[in-house]
Amino acid sequence: MPLVRPRTASRLAVGLALSPALLVVVVVYVGCTAWTMWISLTASRMLPNSTFVGLRQYASLAGNERWQVSVVNLAMFGALFMIASLLLGFLLAVLIDQRVRAENLLRSIFLYPFSMSFIVTGLVWQWLLNPSLGIEKMVRDLGFDAFRFDWIVRQDTVIYTLVFAAVWHASGLVMAIMLAGLRGIDPEIWKAARIDGLPPWRVYLSIVIPMLGASFATASVLLATSVVRLYDLAVAMTNGGPGLASEVPAKFVMDHLFERGNLGLATAAATSMLITVAAVVAPWLYWQARQRERSVPA
Repeated sequence: MPLVRPRTASRLAVGLALSPALLVVVVVYVGCTAWTMWISLTASRMLPNSTFVGLRQYASLAGNERWQVSVVNLAMFGALFMIASLLLGFLLAVLIDQRVRAENLLRSIFLYPFSMSFIVTGLVWQWLLNPSLGIEKMVRDLGFDAFRFDWIVRQDTVIYTLVFAAVWHASGLVMAIMLAGLRGIDPEIWKAARIDGLPPWRVYLSIVIPMLGASFATASVLLATSVVRLYDLAVAMTNGGPGLASEVPAKFVMDHLFERGNLGLATAAATSMLITVAAVVAPWLYWQARQRERSVPA
């Protein structure tokens, strides 16, 4: 009995200490999410109302041309961004894993862009890609008058400029995740591969990359959630233009919420984005839980 009371009192103290945070989670996150989903089922316009209309807002959303364009843009951006970030991050991790000189400095340089906000990243790249201020002007001032690099003002190429900026921002994070995975591989595997005469590229392709499955999964989930909530980078660089060439779903939500006064349609779009994120994160959380169960000795 004397051992039980202090333990119970300790648990009670911990519960009381965590109760404000739990209250915030329940009220702010869960409550606001539930309210958003409810509003998406109503006829709310400028102000919320309780007129229930079922899935009418979602039907309007599916037929909205601007929403369709934003989803296509996001799909193209997401595919290019994730592939490029994973590839570049893995290559940077392999480079640093060779025990190069100034390793700590290189890691800091590669990871530094991730410490910047997307707003700052977008403004930097918007200046660099501006034909009258950035790279194009600099090269032309050197005497190459025929040089053109105006992708950010062209509808057919502007989405690639967002990819460039986002990859520059996120590849350092992928590098850190991959490097942690590489450092966890048993050195004896490399010794055995050298004895067998396997070339390094074959070792990475057939042995190392399959062993980095958890690292690739973690990086992919983080990148995928960044894709779905892409907003500030697009606003800072292009504001969705030219035209709708770089429009993204998050900007669609914000514009209809604050500028067009269509609360029902905006919350329907936000709920659709939430469902997309949940569809990405839920399998990953389940896989993580199964991995932990397997790692626990019987």
